[in-house]
Amino acid sequence: MTPHISPLTPNKSAMPQGARIFVAGSRGLVGSALVRQLASRGYTNLLLPEIDELDLTSQQAVADFFQREKPEYVFLAAAKVGGIHANNTYPAEFIYLNLAIQNNVIHQSYLHGVKRLLFLGSSCIYPQMAPQPMKEEYLLTGLLEPTNEPYAIAKIAGIKMCESYNRQYGTKFIAVMPTNLYGPGDNLHPENSHVLPALIRRFHEAKMKQEAKRKPLSPHSSPDADDTVVIWGTGTPRRELLYVDDMASGCLHLMELDEEQIAPELLSYPKPCFVNLGTGEDVTIRELAETVQAVIGYQGKLLFDTTKPDGTPRKLQDVSRMHNLGWRHVVNLEQGIRKSYEWFVANY
Repeated sequence: MTPHISPLTPNKSAMPQGARIFVAGSRGLVGSALVRQLASRGYTNLLLPEIDELDLTSQQAVADFFQREKPEYVFLAAAKVGGIHANNTYPAEFIYLNLAIQNNVIHQSYLHGVKRLLFLGSSCIYPQMAPQPMKEEYLLTGLLEPTNEPYAIAKIAGIKMCESYNRQYGTKFIAVMPTNLYGPGDNLHPENSHVLPALIRRFHEAKMKQEAKRKPLSPHSSPDADDTVVIWGTGTPRRELLYVDDMASGCLHLMELDEEQIAPELLSYPKPCFVNLGTGEDVTIRELAETVQAVIGYQGKLLFDTTKPDGTPRKLQDVSRMHNLGWRHVVNLEQGIRKSYEWFVANY
């Protein structure tokens, strides 16, 4: 399957096509989408070190890389990520690894005169009970969701590091806070993945079991254990989801804008140096599960395990600042799920 690539946009002088561009984390969900978008727009001078070639948690290794390769533009997409289960199980790894990676890359970007850096954050930076939809100015106005607090704190530190370097050194380090991302390259681990890829895998495996038995359910039959997909929580929390290639097009849009276009919004402290990146639309977990079920063609039942945590009740972003900067998403949820499932079937 060919992943969705947003239509080409005119290249701006802010990031010339011959520029040396470092994508940190180029093999992950976010990084691979950024690489696809960069390639589709004619950028060829890409620095994409493999994880065994550059340990981003090593201060010396990152310093040596910047000294040797001299990147001019940086996309900081490398991160330790996961769903509720992973965040609850590995909190020390989530805070330590993310802090180490972003500290090293941001500081070396300053030391080596990087012209512009884009830091990838997450919508989990906002307070658990933030007003909806969430505006950028709601950052640090309340308590975080406990299940992913270490990860959120690391991302908040990354935002404040960009902001502080801009204030003290005049750097041009900006950030985006994507909502829940999904698409080609996703982590489909049955326990450690985010909600949508986890649902895709569970429904696909349940469908395969049904087909192996060759006894599709009738509307009046009673499902056995193999004909039921269990979903964590009550199904009532609402989530906003963004197809990852749309996310990448939004990131490139910001990096290609002239400084005069981004300075009033992102480089004018005390205004936030980051913008929300999403669709501005959300669905319940139940609605999401039912959409995945329909796309995959699973004929069984849904069971919501209310002994499991729900997480934040709602996470809907206000994306008006990004819209004002000239970007909107183009892939709707059902289209994105179909593209993701096609990729899953082709690769797993």
